[in-house]
Amino acid sequence: MALVQESSQDLLQGYVVLWHQSLCYAKSMALAVALDLRIPDAIHHHGGGATLPQILAETALHPNKLRALRSLLRARTALGTFSVQPPPTSGDDSTVDASGEAVYRLTAASRFLVSNEVSSATLASFVSLALHPIAVAPHTLGMCAWLRQEQNEPSAYALAFRQTTPTIWEHAHDVNALLHKGMVQGSRFLMPIVLRECGEVFGGIDSLVDVAGVRGGATAIIAAAFPHLKCSVLDLPHVVAGAPSDGNVQFVAGTLCRRHSWPVRFSYNMFESIPPATAVFVKTALHDWSDDECVKILKKYRQAISPRDAGGKIIILDMVVGYGEPNTKHLETQVMFDLYIMSVNGAERDEQEWKKIFIEAGFKDYKILPVVGALSVI
Repeated sequence: MALVQESSQDLLQGYVVLWHQSLCYAKSMALAVALDLRIPDAIHHHGGGATLPQILAETALHPNKLRALRSLLRARTALGTFSVQPPPTSGDDSTVDASGEAVYRLTAASRFLVSNEVSSATLASFVSLALHPIAVAPHTLGMCAWLRQEQNEPSAYALAFRQTTPTIWEHAHDVNALLHKGMVQGSRFLMPIVLRECGEVFGGIDSLVDVAGVRGGATAIIAAAFPHLKCSVLDLPHVVAGAPSDGNVQFVAGTLCRRHSWPVRFSYNMFESIPPATAVFVKTALHDWSDDECVKILKKYRQAISPRDAGGKIIILDMVVGYGEPNTKHLETQVMFDLYIMSVNGAERDEQEWKKIFIEAGFKDYKILPVVGALSVI
């Protein structure tokens, strides 16, 4: 009863604090990786200010790691290790490179991270020693190895745990059980607040399909709030097999990836087709996929939904990095989770990155409602 009496914002703040604290290890991981790649040396080599392509070249990383390097620098910038002057929106600005790229600069902290070979006033060895237990941990070793390889597969997760499969989804059953339980608990907490704060996004539709909706935790809450809605969930066969049989949510077995090991071919694969509905709902799932894959997925969603004048829409619950009113804890949580999801070749996106995907997928507009802590409704 105490939770019901508290405001949505108080509940969300507590939720974000716990999320933030559980991801704090990513701060040390990002620092260990930055030291391993000698990013402070790379910036120092360019006079204390370097663009992303210059840092990429200095660290000898493959060009397809540019996005990952940007995420790493964004995290360490948000955490105060580096500073950044973004490119100007208009006019001339001497704080950016002639190419128009943003310039990353050393701060009072990162100047101490320049190596012994470059600077005598360094604490790099001290920091490396302090980070040693984390630097040798499988997750960090996997990230370092993944950044240094040219291709994106296997993922950092697969390298760290010597898995033949690239993601956590094919890991041991006990891990999957914990994952599913956590997602159900998250939905049980978040969805009532989503409905309370912006339930109108589910208005004016007759049917909804939740893609990768696990065992329907979020969908069941939507269906209870809108009894007229015909709701269904598309997920993997072993996931929907454990879904509750009672209630007004239909479960559909399908595949959620290009390559799968199931002995039969299912009617639905989100890269090929999904069940038709007025609207598609997708909660914290698109961050598992690359930009190109997201475009292909959203094109299939677009084919499955009703026309716009009939209420057709896609409702996304995911992160929009840095969107809304400035909030340090929210931003730190977002950039740390970006590093976390990077280990399975996923990515969190800011508004411009989402916009690019939407336009390429054929959508003309979108609306963002930043109402659920570190997550937004798009």
